[in-house]
Amino acid sequence: MDYGKTLNLPETEFPMRAGLPQREPDFLKFWEENDIYGKKQALHAGHKKFVLHDGPPYANGKIHMGHALNKILKDIIMKYKYARGFDTPYVPGWDTHGMPIEHAAIKELGLNRNELDPLTLRRKCHDFALQWVDIQREDFKRLGVLGDWENPYITLHHSFEAEQIRVFGTMANKGYIYKGKKTVYWCPHCETALAEAEIEYGEQKTPTIFVKMPLVKDNGQTPEAAKGKKAYMVIWTTTPWTMPANVAVALNPALEYAWVECEGEVLFMAKDLLAQVGAVCHKDLSNILGTTLGKDMEFAECVHPFPEYNNRRSLVVMADYVTTEAGTGCVHTAPGHGDVDFETGLKYKLPILCPVDSQGKLTEEAGERFKGMFVFDANIPVLKYLAELNCLLGKENIKHQYAHCWRCKNPIIFRATSQWFASIDGFRDEALKSIDDVQWIPSWGQQRIHNMVSDRHDWCISRQRVWGVPIPVFYCDNCGEHLINEATIDSVANWFEKEGSDAWWAHTAEELLPEGTVCPKCGGKHFHKESDIMDVWFDSGSSHMAVAAKRPELSWPVAMYLEGSDQHRGWFQSSLLTSVAVAGRAPYESVLTHGYVVDGDGRKMSKSVGNVIVPQDVIKQYGADIIRLWTASSDYKADIRISPKILKQLAEVYRKIRNTIRYILGNTNDFNYETDAVPFNEMLELDQWALMHLQLLKKEVTAAYESYDFHVLYHAIHNFCTVEMSSFYLDILKDRLYAYKADSKERRSAQTAMHEILMDLIVMLSPVLSFTMEEVWQFMKKSANAPESVQMLPWPEVKEEYINEELETKWDNFIEIRSEITKVLELARRNKQIGHSLDAKVELHAEGEALAILKSVEKDLATLLIVSQAIIVEGAAEGAEATGREDLKVTVAAAEGHKCERCWIYSDEVGQDAEHPTLCKRCAGAVKD
Repeated sequence: MDYGKTLNLPETEFPMRAGLPQREPDFLKFWEENDIYGKKQALHAGHKKFVLHDGPPYANGKIHMGHALNKILKDIIMKYKYARGFDTPYVPGWDTHGMPIEHAAIKELGLNRNELDPLTLRRKCHDFALQWVDIQREDFKRLGVLGDWENPYITLHHSFEAEQIRVFGTMANKGYIYKGKKTVYWCPHCETALAEAEIEYGEQKTPTIFVKMPLVKDNGQTPEAAKGKKAYMVIWTTTPWTMPANVAVALNPALEYAWVECEGEVLFMAKDLLAQVGAVCHKDLSNILGTTLGKDMEFAECVHPFPEYNNRRSLVVMADYVTTEAGTGCVHTAPGHGDVDFETGLKYKLPILCPVDSQGKLTEEAGERFKGMFVFDANIPVLKYLAELNCLLGKENIKHQYAHCWRCKNPIIFRATSQWFASIDGFRDEALKSIDDVQWIPSWGQQRIHNMVSDRHDWCISRQRVWGVPIPVFYCDNCGEHLINEATIDSVANWFEKEGSDAWWAHTAEELLPEGTVCPKCGGKHFHKESDIMDVWFDSGSSHMAVAAKRPELSWPVAMYLEGSDQHRGWFQSSLLTSVAVAGRAPYESVLTHGYVVDGDGRKMSKSVGNVIVPQDVIKQYGADIIRLWTASSDYKADIRISPKILKQLAEVYRKIRNTIRYILGNTNDFNYETDAVPFNEMLELDQWALMHLQLLKKEVTAAYESYDFHVLYHAIHNFCTVEMSSFYLDILKDRLYAYKADSKERRSAQTAMHEILMDLIVMLSPVLSFTMEEVWQFMKKSANAPESVQMLPWPEVKEEYINEELETKWDNFIEIRSEITKVLELARRNKQIGHSLDAKVELHAEGEALAILKSVEKDLATLLIVSQAIIVEGAAEGAEATGREDLKVTVAAAEGHKCERCWIYSDEVGQDAEHPTLCKRCAGAVKD
C-alpha cells in the first residue's frame, strides 16, 4: 500500500514525528473510508467468536476519563483477541431511558415535566438522548476504538424495547413478577422509587433524639423498687421526622436491659449503653433498680407520645439487628420508613404507616401540626414538640453516611408504597450457582456479587416516571384485577416492534390488547394501563437478550462483560438476574472489573476541587494514543490515577518507544526481508541475542494480554525498547549500520534482526498504540500481499529455536560488565578527559569472572563498548579506576591514531588510502563500492 497516497501526505515525509493530535484524525479517516472494521470481520468470518458485550453508557452528557478508560480497555482486548485469530464483533451500545436521561433533558431544556403531556415529554427526551449518542459516538471513535459504530444498539430502538417486554413477560409467566406494598428507597425530588444500584452514600448532618415512650404494659418485669413511678422506654432515632409513623419498639432478645431511676422517673434501656446515653443527654443514669433480658419484654406495649394519635400503641418486638454500637438498645420502629423495620412489621403483623406523599411532604395522617412539612424540615419541629410533651430525654447532632439519589444527588427517604417487584427469592439459588460458573477478574468480584445476591430478596422494578419502557400490565376497570399473560405480552411486544414504547401512551388499552380480551376474574371488557415504567437497570439488564442473542454476528452467552466495580450491584447483577430468570444461566462467561479514575493524589475528581481531567483536553494536548498508553500502564484493578504530571511522564515513555521504532525504520529503509534476510544461524551473535530477547518479550507480553494484566506488558515493552534496544543493542549497531557496506552480511544481519523486532513490536503494540502503529505499518516496506491495516496482522508466534540459555547468560553477564565500564567512561567525559566515547582507549584490568566474560567477546570489544580501542589486561592495576566489581578496574586514555571522518573511530589506518585520505581502511572500501 502506498503510504503517501493512502493518507494524503507527502511521500517524502518521514513518519513518527511528534504531533499526535494533528495526525490521528487522518488514520481515523483511513479506517472509516476503507471500512477496516468490516474487512476485519469478513477476514475472520467463521472463526471462533469472542464477544465482549458493551455496557451501555447513559446518553446524557460528555464522556469523562472513566468512559475513556472503559472503552479503551475493551478495545485493547478486542484487538488482541482478533490478532489471536478470533472473530471479534464489537457492537457499542447506549442507555437512553429512565431518570438519568429525563433528569438531564428537563434540566438542560428547561422543561416542566408536570406541564407536558407524556408523548411530548417523551419526544423531548428521545431527541435529547439521540443528540448525545451522536456526540459520544464521535468522542469514542476519536479514542481509536474500532467497532460497528453505524449500527450500535440503543435501548430506545423499537426492537430492543419489544425484546425487553418479552423478557419481562417470561419472568412474569414464571411467577417472578409481583406487585406489593413495601418500603423502598424513594427520591422525593425525582418523585420515584429507586433500586439499591441507584443509591450513593454521602455525609449528612442529622439531629438524633432520645425519646421517652410511656410504658403501659410491662409483662410483669418492672422491679419492685420501680413500681408506682412513671416508666418509659427510651428509644433512639436519627430520623425524627419518622416519629409520626412509629408503631413499635425493637429490642435484642439476648441483651440485658436496665430499669434506671432518673429525676423521679424510671427509664428502660440497654445496660451497656447507660454511660454513653447519660453523657450525651447530661443525665445521671447510675441508679439501676433492676435488669431484664430483652426476650422477656416481647409483646409489652408503649403508647405513642403524641396525644393526638389517640393513645396509639407501640408494640415491643424482638430483632437481632439491635446492637449496643449506638443509641439505647431500644430501636424506634416505623415499618413504612425502613427496610428492616418493614421486615419486622411483616413478622409481627404491624400496621404499615406512611404519612408522606411522593414529594416527601408529611400528609394529614401525620397530624395537623406537621401536615405539609417536607420530611427533613420536620426534624426540628418534631424535636421541639417532644420537648414540650416532656418526652425528649436528649439530643445531639451527628455526621454520618446517608443514602442519596444517584441522579439529583439529594438525600432519599424510605417510603412504603405499592410497587412492582421481581422476586429474587424465586431463583436465587440458580443465580448463586451461575455466579460460581463465571470467571471473575479480579477474583474478588465473585464473592462481592455473591454476597449481594445472597442478601437480596426483591428487586423494585417500577419507576414513577414517563421516559422509559412501561410495565406492560393492564387493570380491569370493573374489579381492579391486573392482567398479564403470554397473549398480552405478545400483543404489546408486536406494537412496540412497529411503533416503539410510545404506543403505550398513543393507544388505548383495548387497542393494545388482543381482540376479545376479557378479565379472567370478572369477565370485564374494559381495562386501563399501568402508569409506571420499568427500572432503567431492567432496560440494560435485558440487553444480552435484546442484542447478543438477536444479532446474527454476535452470540449468547457472551465471552465477557467489562465495566467499573460499581456494576456488581448494577449492570452485572441486573443482567445476571434477568438471564437466570429467563434462561437459567449467566449471560457472560467472564466479568472484568476496573476501578474508578481519581486524581494524582487518589482523590475523587470534582469541579469544585479543580482536579478534573477530561479526555477531550488530553487529546488536544497529547493525542489519544497517550490516553491509550495511560490505560495500558494502569493497574485497573484498583483506582486509576491521572494528573498532568502522570500524563507528562507517559508522553516521555511514548517518545522513547516511538524513537526506538523510528530508529529501526530509518535503518531498514533499504532492506527487503524477502531478498536480503540473513538466516538466523548465520547471523552475528549479538543479533541472535536480540532476537532471543524478542522471543522472551513475546512470551511475557502474550501472557500479560491473556491475563488482562496490561500494565505488565506496558512495563515489559517499555523496558525492552529503552534498555535492551536503545541503551544497548541499537546503540552498538550504529557503527555496523553506518560504516559497513550497505549489502554486507554484518549490516544485513543487523537489519534482519531489526525488521523482525519491528514487525513483532508493532503487532504487540497495536492494541494499545493503535494510531502510531498504523502509521508505522503504512510507512514501512512490506510485501505486496500485506494486509491493508496493521489491525489485520496475526499475533507473532514465539520462535522457540531462537532461545539459547547459554547465549542469554553470556550476553546478560557482558551487559552487567559493560554498564560498569560505561560509568567510568561517563566520569571521564564529565572530567573533560574525553569528548565522545569514541575518543577513548580503554584498558580493562580484569581477573576471575570478569576476565572470562570479557575474553568471550574480545574480538568485538571496542565495538561493543563504543570506543576506538579496548585492551584486556589480566590482573589488577594501580591507578586504574575502580568499578562496582572487585574483579574489574578501568583505565581511560585518549584513543591512538587519527579520527576517521566517516565512522569517527581512531586508528592507524586513517590516511593509508590515497583516494580517501581522511578515512580508515574499512570506510574507504565501503565508499568505493
